[in-house]
Amino acid sequence: MESKFNTQKWSKNTHYFTFIFHTLIFIISIFTYPLPISAQSWDGIIVTDSDLQALQSFKQALIDPNGFLKSWNDSGYGACSGSWQGIKCAQGQVIVIQLPWRGLMGQLTPKIGQFQALRKLSLHDNAIGGPIPKELGFLPNLRGLQLFNNRFTGSIPPSLGSCPLLQSIDFSNNSLMGSIPESLANCSKLFRVNLTFNSLSGSVPIRVVKSNSIVYLALQFNNLSGSIPDSWGSGENGGKSMVKSLTFDHNLFSGTLPVSLSKLAELEEISFSHNRITGSVPIEFGGLSKIKSIDFSYNAINGSIPRSFSNLTLLKSLNLGHNNLTGEIPTFLADPLSLTSFNVSYNDLSGSVPTQLSSRFDSSAFIGNLDLCGYSPSTACPESPPPSAAPSPPPNRGNKLSTKEIILIAAGALIALLLLICCILLCCLIKKRKGAKGKDAEGGGGGAEKAGAAAVPTGAEAAAAGETGGKLVHFEGTMGFTADDLLCATAEIMGKSTYGTVYKATLEDGDQVAVKRLREKITKNQREFEIEVNLLGKIRHPNLLAMRAYYLGPKGEKLLVFDYMPKGSLATFLHARGPETPVDWPTRMRVMKGMTRGLLSLHNHHNIIHGNLTSSNVLLDENVNPKIGDFGLSRLMTAAANSNVIATAGALGYRAPELSKLKKANTKTDIYSVGVIMLELLTGKSPGEAMNGVDLPQWVASIVKEEWTNEVFDLELMKDASAIGDELLNTLKLALHCVDPSPSARPEVQLVLQQLEEIRPETATSSGDDGGAGPSMSE
Repeated sequence: MESKFNTQKWSKNTHYFTFIFHTLIFIISIFTYPLPISAQSWDGIIVTDSDLQALQSFKQALIDPNGFLKSWNDSGYGACSGSWQGIKCAQGQVIVIQLPWRGLMGQLTPKIGQFQALRKLSLHDNAIGGPIPKELGFLPNLRGLQLFNNRFTGSIPPSLGSCPLLQSIDFSNNSLMGSIPESLANCSKLFRVNLTFNSLSGSVPIRVVKSNSIVYLALQFNNLSGSIPDSWGSGENGGKSMVKSLTFDHNLFSGTLPVSLSKLAELEEISFSHNRITGSVPIEFGGLSKIKSIDFSYNAINGSIPRSFSNLTLLKSLNLGHNNLTGEIPTFLADPLSLTSFNVSYNDLSGSVPTQLSSRFDSSAFIGNLDLCGYSPSTACPESPPPSAAPSPPPNRGNKLSTKEIILIAAGALIALLLLICCILLCCLIKKRKGAKGKDAEGGGGGAEKAGAAAVPTGAEAAAAGETGGKLVHFEGTMGFTADDLLCATAEIMGKSTYGTVYKATLEDGDQVAVKRLREKITKNQREFEIEVNLLGKIRHPNLLAMRAYYLGPKGEKLLVFDYMPKGSLATFLHARGPETPVDWPTRMRVMKGMTRGLLSLHNHHNIIHGNLTSSNVLLDENVNPKIGDFGLSRLMTAAANSNVIATAGALGYRAPELSKLKKANTKTDIYSVGVIMLELLTGKSPGEAMNGVDLPQWVASIVKEEWTNEVFDLELMKDASAIGDELLNTLKLALHCVDPSPSARPEVQLVLQQLEEIRPETATSSGDDGGAGPSMSE
């Protein structure tokens, strides 16, 4: 029994020894029998020869100034083990190349077509240039292409239509040209296409419009033209269109709005703003049952607001501003809809604004419609006259005119023609007399000065009564012109505001000025007006828009004359430009500093609160130096008009939250507006555009709180993030300090300027007005 037990025990031990022996032999064989280096890594994970060769070529074609690709050794060891940055593999083949925010330059190698298992290529936010390789179309497993925020040139390869599994393309913010390839419609799984901020041209291919798979199509800020295709809703092969978002704004599209858009049952967002679209809004838009946002602003759309909008029960945002719409605002827009954003400004609408709308949206949503009333205290609708007996209709004689009527019409036309000729002769006579007076003043002629110039003293305030009977007052440093010169100048409307209408006026000698015609019913009486305007006209600073003259007409007209700023407003400069005109960080910082210097002068030297500081009234000269406009105008206006201005600033997103209770601006509310403009320059976003239902400061704060700070900055700025990253973060911190909800926590303007100077010191300053000294901290 004992012998049997020992035998079994020995047999069991023999098995253990045999197992250990064979294990040792296997381990020794691994280290003594090498596999080919080109087909293995030190970690024991195999990478194919084809992918290794493609990886080496990929690295060689790029410039890596920050050394992120140092881990990519030439032997290929670790390529698929996770030790090579940005590379993921499956079964020895590269399936993901993900290298965003690395500062990479150079180009993409054509050998990228060898990654036959590649599913995702993410190289966004680098500085890679050159063409997008057509070899990407050779990748049968490619699903996502994220190449946005680079410097790619050339056209979009049509070969991408050969990628059967492609789902997402983002080529935004590059320098791509040419047309949108029709072949993209071949990608039956493609649901997201973002081609914004490029220089693409031509029309939108009809086959792309008919795609059954595309959900998001973003084409804004390009040079696309032609009419918007009228083939929506009917996908290829009879399928149903799944598109949810169409953003085509800031292009050159013309023609009318397609009726077929109403067939997009899943559409939630549509934006065709800043194009050349004409015609009326199709009455079938009511078919868009899921639509939440519509933006057709800045076009030439006419007709009335269609009643079918009453069916859009989910609509949150409606922008029809800056068009040629006529008629009244329908009452149904106020009742069934839960609108949070609404704008019909600068059209030709008339009648009274429905009470439900005027109580929910301030005057900026309605201004610019001269015959619209009831949206603010200063635009109250006139009381209806008592009913009177209707006059009896004239006898119906058909369409024929009697001989007497024909004679009267002809006589009226002749009289009108004679009056016109008399007016022309009178103007010529007036100019001739002015010329004679000018020569007499110079002792018989021979002088080269223009008529009327001698009557305007240089370097001092002077009043000149024009031939019209009005009063023109010049200020220091002005050009010479008379009231008649001003009133006969060629005028072009530049914009409208609560205060009035601004014109670009070209005088007879070619000089250009900006003229603001104030609305007569909202200004103070003439005596108070003249006292205040004479004080404002003497203010001079390189970053404040100089008032050069004012004119009081015989019938109560009030005109203010300013320097003309060729670059327009900061709002237009920043938001209404194409991708070929980027705004770099030094320029944005110069605007911030100049604007802050101007506000410092207003607060500390002139005791003026601006109260309506927005990017629309920060003007830019030919060298993009900022000049604050509209300062002090509140002193010329009635209290009711000033309350409207504060409300307007709120709608645009620049109003400090405490103004809803205080109703009176102060230095801290001005600082809040400065902070919003700083955020506008940092993010590239307009404060008027609600981000996820919140204003710009709240949106930025929420992103920073989630530690996604890089997502805040304008994509243009992130191209140079490696060089200016600290400046961006410090400026963001200062801007958030300025928009602090608590007024007492906001810094004074002098501290804001001091911190901006510390963030980006300047080696020299320049002056920009009247030969004055360059801007300094004390100004």
